[in-house]
Amino acid sequence: MADSAKYGGVLDAHRATIGGWEFSRVASETEPDVQEEWAGCAVPTSVQVELIKAGKIRDPYKGLNEWDCQWIHESAWTFRTTFHATAAQLAAPHADLILDGLDTYCTVLLNGKEIAKTDNMFLSHRISVTRQLKEKNSLELRFAAPLLEAKKEEAANGGPMALWNGDSSRLYSRKAQYGWGWDWGPVIMTIGPWRPVFLETYGVRLANLRIDSTLAECDGKWDAAALTVSELDVIPAMPAGAKLAYTLTDGAGSVVKSEVTDRPRWDLSGKVEAWYPIHYGGQPLYSLEVALLDRDGAVIARTTQRTAFRHVKVVQEPLPDAPGSSFLFEVNGVRVFCGGSNWIPGDNFLTEMPESRYRAWIDLLIKGNQNMLRVWAGGIYEAEALYDACDEKGVLVWQDFMFGCGLYPSYEKINASIKAEAEQAVQRLRTHPSVIIFAGNNEDYQVAEEKKVVDYDDNSGDYMHTKFPARHIYEILLPEVVKRCSDIFYWPSSPYGGKTSGDLTVGDVHQWNVWHGTQEPWANWDKLAGRFVSEFGMQGYPNLRTVKEWFEKGQEDQMFPQSRISVNHNKADGFERRLELYLMENFRHAFDMPSYVYYTQAMQAETLGAAYRLWRRNWKGRGREYTSGALVWQINDCWPCVSWAICDYYLRPKPSFYAIARELRPFTVGMARKEVRTNASEMSLAHYTIEHELELWACNSTLESKKATIELVSFDLDAGEVARSSFDVELAPNASTEVWKGTVPGQETRTSLSQVPRPIVVGARLLADGEVLARYANWPEPWKYLTFPDPGLKIAVKGDEVTVTVEKPVKGLVLDVDGDECDWSDQALDLMPGDPQVVTAKGLNGREVKARYIGDGSA
Repeated sequence: MADSAKYGGVLDAHRATIGGWEFSRVASETEPDVQEEWAGCAVPTSVQVELIKAGKIRDPYKGLNEWDCQWIHESAWTFRTTFHATAAQLAAPHADLILDGLDTYCTVLLNGKEIAKTDNMFLSHRISVTRQLKEKNSLELRFAAPLLEAKKEEAANGGPMALWNGDSSRLYSRKAQYGWGWDWGPVIMTIGPWRPVFLETYGVRLANLRIDSTLAECDGKWDAAALTVSELDVIPAMPAGAKLAYTLTDGAGSVVKSEVTDRPRWDLSGKVEAWYPIHYGGQPLYSLEVALLDRDGAVIARTTQRTAFRHVKVVQEPLPDAPGSSFLFEVNGVRVFCGGSNWIPGDNFLTEMPESRYRAWIDLLIKGNQNMLRVWAGGIYEAEALYDACDEKGVLVWQDFMFGCGLYPSYEKINASIKAEAEQAVQRLRTHPSVIIFAGNNEDYQVAEEKKVVDYDDNSGDYMHTKFPARHIYEILLPEVVKRCSDIFYWPSSPYGGKTSGDLTVGDVHQWNVWHGTQEPWANWDKLAGRFVSEFGMQGYPNLRTVKEWFEKGQEDQMFPQSRISVNHNKADGFERRLELYLMENFRHAFDMPSYVYYTQAMQAETLGAAYRLWRRNWKGRGREYTSGALVWQINDCWPCVSWAICDYYLRPKPSFYAIARELRPFTVGMARKEVRTNASEMSLAHYTIEHELELWACNSTLESKKATIELVSFDLDAGEVARSSFDVELAPNASTEVWKGTVPGQETRTSLSQVPRPIVVGARLLADGEVLARYANWPEPWKYLTFPDPGLKIAVKGDEVTVTVEKPVKGLVLDVDGDECDWSDQALDLMPGDPQVVTAKGLNGREVKARYIGDGSA
């Protein structure tokens, strides 16, 4: 079903798609001499998509072509069509033109008469055309240049405001903000009808259906369910003698309950099942059909909406032995550690995102053992396909409103548009059980703090005329809409909470002191933990196949990391310095493109895996949830590029994807190593001891305790195995369990910095019932000091199974083949002697498997 059907709330009205479109660049006040060139096109679309198809512009994702397309968003464009209305359509009591999405500044003309003027990409429009409709009709969508319109709005309403990323005019435009360019995306401001255009005729219709489905605990079970229809509009009015019939069906189509009533208030206890996040229970979905019956019982209008039954609570309570409070999500009484990702738009050309691509992304998220997706504020309120997939798969959604990284204006005209936008967004998204939080913006309070324009002691509610006027939007306007239109939790911003938005003890935090900020080593993630880390990340190159995609034919000589084209495909300020900081601190590495791809990927994998490992350790059981979530920035890209994404534009996972997936398995094992120096006395700096301490723990995200054994082996890269031990443990449910603390087995106490520590790798395996549940190898860092021996790596292939074994430890093993890529079950592996690992490679088809690893002689 099309998104638009859900927006309108009408499933079986007489709705006809309007086609037969053509478009052209047209004259405007800044370009009066434009010669029109009309060409046929599809709708939905954008100007850029049609120009690429027609060969009028070169692909802006390749080479430096992005910069040859900037004139497009400084020009005016018109889309037009002629359509015929049938006799039945002309005879209908009501006819509405439905414009589900116009991007962005558009004047709509029907039969030469202006019927609407729009300036908000996020709004859908329903316009009555009953009296204007003829047998033959002309429809024009006249789009003004978005950049010029945004700049006019900025000039008329206060001028430039502070921001990060893009031109300041974007703050005055209700258009997807990433189109102005971000630190991972190009400057491409799309123009056109980006969602479908329909003509709908009807006598009466049903709209704005709101279902409040609730769940409560009863006798230890979460099955006390209820359903209430709290809103339903009959348009234009309830016909005389008409009645409403409600029917709830389950996923198999079986009727759960049916009743003719004004408004159902049904107790469904024991008749429906609870919806849970993935791995904690099922995701049963139900459908409520509302039929409007005439006095004879015939259906004259109908609407259907999906629903589910779950109870969500955001818990913020004091923590023992720690400042601040928790920030966690509890679903049906289960407290959930949220391991997930941030989501940006999957393409700069949104009309090129079919439903199948959205679903493929959610399938990939689940393959990575993730259970939460944050829809970021600089993009769009996403297509139904994304939320539907999350509902069906049990992925929780953190939904931002579309304000990102800036001091947004607040004045009467724009506030009215924002209110309408928020109402439509909340009314649409409240139907999805996966959506459990609305956040007002992304990092706007951080910008305000940086510019010293926010006064947290001012709780007057009168913010529109302060230097941070958008507080009115985030603290007055949006919470009112969310509360009135839904029962979903509202949070003013991300990050937010505590004395400042960077407070690690309250609310959520964006932890960018690795990469940005103080540029901490990744070993310091434990010190950087917040109560809920909703952003953090590390850059890494995409798959070499993707790198090749951003070069055009004849540009092969540019395929090196420092080329102009490669640099244009990394939009982060200072990325060369930052990448090299982390590479040089930790690796010896090579600069040819295949090696640079490998080493940046290995670094990204190690950095992100360490974050999840250390923060999940802080989930210590009920009432001791010191860190309750980690959402990596980001899972996806909007074009082929170098970014923080863990999967690239073509859905190719980077090694970091697999490193995170291992840390989010139901059972994990972790270690942390640190040097502890103790001076012999306060009066001497020459006499001291250095111990290498090791801490061992394991995590269990299931709701049952687990008896297991942890095997620990220490292996000296020069001398071989030096120690072996085991621990019988019982892992607490839904918590981490501390197992052991001591010195690194086999490592001597040092008495001078001139004494080089033994290169000891400590491997841990978590076993139960003869099965290896988890592995982790802790290596001495930095790796640039190590001399790696020949590991005796052996790769054995049988069908799609690849078995890898080593005689000495291997770090960061990445497997690949020539030609098209395989679908690998695991990557970025650490291997220990005597512990074979089996990886599946769908699509291998008998090809030779190649390997890269740290210390493979390439650097």
